[in-house]
Amino acid sequence: DNDRVIAFADEDLPRATEEKTASVHFLRYELTPSMVEAVKSGAAVSAGIDHDEYRIVVDLPTAIRESLLADLD
Repeated sequence: DNDRVIAFADEDLPRATEEKTASVHFLRYELTPSMVEAVKSGAAVSAGIDHDEYRIVVDLPTAIRESLLADLD
């Protein structure tokens, strides 16, 4: 019942030099306090892609949801 959260990508560090481009990239999500409370209360967490050529939304498996929940403390 919450709004969709859009990821922030690679905003904190330069990812390329003249010699190389990083192969590891990071996504950060800003959750509202009510979103955090919902997850702590057992709400499902889903992830998706919203692109003109590919759209999908999936509920995260319990193990991933619980791992993410541990990061919210």
